[in-house]
Parts: sequence; structure tokens; C-alpha cells
Amino acid sequence: MTLPPPRTGYQAPPDLLARRARMPDAWSEAMLEPGTSGRNRVIGGVACLVCEPATQLGTILYLHGGGYRMGSPAAWANFASRLAAATMCRIVVPDYRLAPEHPFPAALIDALSVYRALVVTDRAPPFVGGDSAGGGLACALTLASGQAGLDLPQKAILLSPWVDLTVTNASYESRKSDLFFPRESAQEAANLYLQGHDARDPLASPINGDLDGFPDTLIFASSDECLIGDAQAFQARLAEARVPVETHIVPGMTHVWPVIAPALPESEAALNTIGNFIRTG
Repeated sequence: MTLPPPRTGYQAPPDLLARRARMPDAWSEAMLEPGTSGRNRVIGGVACLVCEPATQLGTILYLHGGGYRMGSPAAWANFASRLAAATMCRIVVPDYRLAPEHPFPAALIDALSVYRALVVTDRAPPFVGGDSAGGGLACALTLASGQAGLDLPQKAILLSPWVDLTVTNASYESRKSDLFFPRESAQEAANLYLQGHDARDPLASPINGDLDGFPDTLIFASSDECLIGDAQAFQARLAEARVPVETHIVPGMTHVWPVIAPALPESEAALNTIGNFIRTG
């Protein structure tokens, strides 16, 4: 089964361009965790940042967040290097195309292209991971890889995953104090990415997918964020499909805290948990 064909988008509005401009567009060695290195590579025709520890146990294809409309490998360089150190894995962060210039399924096409190339070069499927929209994209990639006849990822690591682009979960109402990714931001991001495509499509909202055979999954979410509803709903769907799933709901944290708040002990604990998850089984 092939992915839907690419579609033509439109120019990002000035406010979105301004928000993008506030994020780093290049990474430096100073951003990286000691004992790790970084380099730019083109993998599967997609520009990627690759962060590597001295000793490598495998590869994690990591998809950054940003609501499908913002974000870059450079902005995630510090987290990618911390993840590399914690897991002893090579971390590949694709510079997938963003909406609204490149609506669904452009991001998924890019992610699948990188995944396919890694399967060939590594002679084994990588782990996959992602935060927020990147977590949803990692799940969509897993579904798409199965449809494409590829081996599924070894395991999945999801931080505050956005897996339902209908933006209808009750937690948007019950967690109104979450100003990081409230309903208004989620709806804006979904509209920019979908541009009329059905939000219920499992390749856009993997909560609706066939999860039989999905890889072992590790989920993190804050009890105070809007996306706790998506995280818990996806956990329930995985459990229904008899997929091993380990979920950590942490109170008092912001959205995707392991990425944006590295100094917190809760962030260090999350990275240690991810490292153990990767190395076990």
C-alpha cells in the first residue's frame, strides 16, 4: 500500500514565520552532550542531524515536535545528544517538511524515506521516537512501514504524543491551564497540516489505526497537559491490541518536559527510563 500523493500547500502566515525564526536554524558542538558527536547527513534523500555516542547499540529515528508546522533538527540537537548518551544509540533527526507549505502527507513521506534507508543500511529496523506531533508522526510511520511491507520498528518511545488530530479529547477542556499546547494551538496546527484531509485517517491520527503487532511502546505525559488524553487513549488502544506498553504520567510537568527542561530531575529520570527501555528485551 502506498501513501497518499503529495499535495500543494501555501505560504506560512507571518506570525508562524516569526515563531520559526526564533528557533535555531543551525546546531553547534556546544549544544551537544559531552561524549557525543554530531554531523549532518542526507539519508533517504532527507537532510538529517545524526548524534552519536562513542559506543552504539542501535539507531533511533527521532521525529521532532512542533505541531507539524515548526521545529528543526538544530532546535532538537541538545535533546538528541542527551538521548544518544542515555541510550547509547545513534539518533537520527530528519528535517521533514513542514506545513502549511507542505501539508499531509509530506512529513510522513519524508519520515518513511529515512526509515526505509536506515532499514537497508543497518540491515535491521531502527527504534522510533518522537515528541508531541513527532510522537504522532512516529506512530503513523510505524503504521505506514507495515503497509509498505517493511519490518516494523524495534520499539517506540513517545513523549506527550499527539495521536488524534480531531482535537476532541476531553482533556483539552479539563486541562485548560496548559498554555503550551491548548485546544486553540492544536486546532490551528491540525488545520495547517491537514488542509481538508480527513483528520480521522490513521496515517494522520494513528489512534484510529490497526495496532495489532505494534512494537513495544514507552509513553510519557504530564498529568497537567492537554495531551494526557491522547497519551492515555493510545495506551488503552495498545493494551486492547495486546501490545506491551509502559506509561509514565508525571504530575507538575510541562508538555514534553524531557526535551525543553533538561535540568529537571524528572527529565533525567525520563532519559534513564528510556535508556533502560531500549536496552531491555
